[in-house]
Amino acid sequence: MNRSKYIQEKRQSSRKRLAFKIALFVTLTTVLVVGVYAVVLKKKAVDAADRAYAALDDRIKSDLRDEVVEPLKDNVSILFIGVDESEKRSQGDSNGRSDALLVATLNNKEKSVKLVSIPRDSYVYVPDRGRNDKITHAHAFGGVPGTIETVEGMLEIPIDYYVKMNFNAFIEIVDALGGIEAEVPYKLTELDENDQRTVNLEPGLQELNGKQALALARTRKLDSDIERGKRQQMILKSIMSQATSIKSITKYGDLIDAVGDNMKTNMTFNEMKSFFEYAKGGMPDVETINISGLDDMSTGVYYWLPDEEGLEQLKLDLQNHLDVSPRSSLVNENSRIINNTDINESADDANF
Repeated sequence: MNRSKYIQEKRQSSRKRLAFKIALFVTLTTVLVVGVYAVVLKKKAVDAADRAYAALDDRIKSDLRDEVVEPLKDNVSILFIGVDESEKRSQGDSNGRSDALLVATLNNKEKSVKLVSIPRDSYVYVPDRGRNDKITHAHAFGGVPGTIETVEGMLEIPIDYYVKMNFNAFIEIVDALGGIEAEVPYKLTELDENDQRTVNLEPGLQELNGKQALALARTRKLDSDIERGKRQQMILKSIMSQATSIKSITKYGDLIDAVGDNMKTNMTFNEMKSFFEYAKGGMPDVETINISGLDDMSTGVYYWLPDEEGLEQLKLDLQNHLDVSPRSSLVNENSRIINNTDINESADDANF
C-alpha cells in the first residue's frame, strides 16, 4: 500500500469515527433532554394534580358500587361539570349553576368511551331540592356531591369520578393545545367569558382559540339545548384528539399549567395516569349520545322533559357498558316519574 492511499484511508476512518462520536453525542443529548423534560413534566403534573385534588367528604365510592374501582382494571365513569365562576356573574361554589354536564363511561376491555350530554334544563329529581327541578340547579343547591347524586339517580349508574372546570380552564386548555378544529354551524356573535360581545364567527370547519371555542360551546340562542350539548361533545372530542396527537407532546407543560388552578377532581395523580391507557393507540373510540325529550313551556318556564322510554334504554346501555347491574332500590327516590303537579311546584322559583 502506497503512502498516499494509506493517508486517505486513515482520513476516511477518522471522519467515520468523528461522525459516530457526533451521532452518539446528539443521541445521548437528546435522551438526556427528553429525560429531564419528562422528569420536570412529571413533577409539574404531580404538583398540578395535588392542587386540583378535592375529595368528596365521606364518599370513598358510589353507593351503587360494592367496591372501590381501579381504573387500570375496572370500567369507570366520569362526570364533567362546567361552571361559570366569574365575578361578573357572582357565581361561585356556593350558588353557581352548572353550565355543562357530560357523563363519560369507559370500558376497560374495549378501550371505548360513551359520552352523554345532559341538557342543563332537564327536568329531573334533585335530592337537595326534595323534588323535581332543572338539573342545572343541582349544583346551586348541593354543589358537586348534590350534582353527582342527581345524575346517579337520573341515569341509574355509579359516578366514580368528577372533573369540575371553570371557564378559565376551558379557554387555557384549548389555547395550550394551539387551538382546536371545530364546525361552526352558523354565523355567530356571542359573549366571551367576561360577558362582552367580542366573539364573531363565520360558519364552517375552522381552527378556534379558547375564547372562540367557549363561545361556541355556550351559545344556544339560535338552536336548542340539545344542539348545544352536541357542540360540547364535538368540542370535547376535538380537545381529546388534539391532546392525544404526537405533535401536542411538547405542549403538555402548558396544558398542565392550564388545569392546575382551574380544575377540581377526586382523581389522584396515579388514577389520572391510568387513563393514558385509553390513548396509547391514539384517539380512543368515543360514541356521543344525546338524551331525547320534549320542550315544555306549560308553566311559562322552560324545561326539557326527557323521554321516559329513551331514558330507560340509555340507562341500560350505560349499565351494559360499565358492566354493572341495575340497583333500583338505591336510586328509586332519585328517579321519580315526572308529572304536571311537580312542574307547577317548580315553576315558582325556577329562575332564582
